[in-house]
Amino acid sequence: MAIASATVPAISPSSSDVTPAGSVAEICRGAQRAARELAQLTSKAKDEALHGIADALIARTPEILQANERDLQAGREADLSTALMDRLSLDADRVTAIADAVRTVAALPDPVGEVIGGNRLPNGLDVRKTRVPLGVVAVVYEARPNVTIDAAALCLKSGNAIVLRGSSSAVHSNAVLATIAAQAVERAGIPSGAIALVAGGGREELAELATQEGVVDLIIPRGGEGLKKALSAVATVPVIYAASGNCHVYVDAQADLEMAEQIVVNAKTHRPGVCNAAESLLIHADIAATFVPRVAAALQREGVELRVDGETRALLGDSGASVSAATEIDYAEEFLALVMAVKIVGSAQAAIAHVNQYGSGHSEAIVTSDRDAARAFQLGVDAACVYVNASTRFTDGGEFGLGAEIGNSTQKLHARGPIALRELCTTKYLIEGSGQVRV
Repeated sequence: MAIASATVPAISPSSSDVTPAGSVAEICRGAQRAARELAQLTSKAKDEALHGIADALIARTPEILQANERDLQAGREADLSTALMDRLSLDADRVTAIADAVRTVAALPDPVGEVIGGNRLPNGLDVRKTRVPLGVVAVVYEARPNVTIDAAALCLKSGNAIVLRGSSSAVHSNAVLATIAAQAVERAGIPSGAIALVAGGGREELAELATQEGVVDLIIPRGGEGLKKALSAVATVPVIYAASGNCHVYVDAQADLEMAEQIVVNAKTHRPGVCNAAESLLIHADIAATFVPRVAAALQREGVELRVDGETRALLGDSGASVSAATEIDYAEEFLALVMAVKIVGSAQAAIAHVNQYGSGHSEAIVTSDRDAARAFQLGVDAACVYVNASTRFTDGGEFGLGAEIGNSTQKLHARGPIALRELCTTKYLIEGSGQVRV
């Protein structure tokens, strides 16, 4: 496995090959060489390599947790937020879940070679449109060591080489995980360079990776707006942004209030530091007097701070220090914490307008028994995932049966929603004839 930069130390004797191995450009060229072989591998060969990764993760869990503790200690010293520390943290159960996700990916149908269209032309040519790998995929991500393995597994199964570039906050965790994965696939006969990690450099390194035109076929960043802006300013290779999630739950006039309460609490508190957690709650005016005190009490029991509009505040009365006036910024904010903005709206159309104004296009939910309101919300909200009577927390490649995901795209070209196996492929037309020439 290749890791650029001399600033990444060895993790332990079993992963002492985590050493400098050339520039970013050299690593990317090595990945490109590997990608040409990967594209021709059988499904069996790829699946055996994936099971090798899963087995190695379980066998080397103590080593992984040792490396992760070094990152966690550095995070505590740097006073990282609770949400960041949660995303950074690994334990034995999380490592097992990562390994299980790899096995799930191995069990999925291979997208490479899938025929997605075709026909015989009047001149006798047989045309088939098939899925093929993209080539070299670079993934840039922040504080999520599990992405190292999820992304590597998805790229391997879809026949792509991967160049990983994690953040400094997870440098030790990423290094040991990438080393374990690379060693496992090489033992299974996968070409060297198929899984590569770039680590230790600053923005100059990111810029070099983002300008590997003709070598890197796609970059997928997972992180905040700062990362997105840094990449968009320099990238000359295609980028799919796994964007932030300012997600909403709208409780309609015809909602089952018990269901609504459960959905709101789950969407906000199940794991508040992730992109599919709800950040804003919209409530129809017709049920506000009944529902606002009820849902506020449920959220406050979970430690949620509420930032509310004037109408909501009037209904809550003196609810203590955990309620404050919402600002315009609050409605546009991805809190990634136990904070929620609340607003009363007069109709489903007003809710749709609010979501489209402030949302990030990630995941939005309506709770209602009114089919017309549900349909209007589904059609009117501009987002990758729109839920009726369910929590936004389900927006996830694993939950959608895709095995895992590299991220969730809010773009409209090539991929939207969870980026998994099929989204890591492009298409190729295969045409077979019997001597036809064009006249």
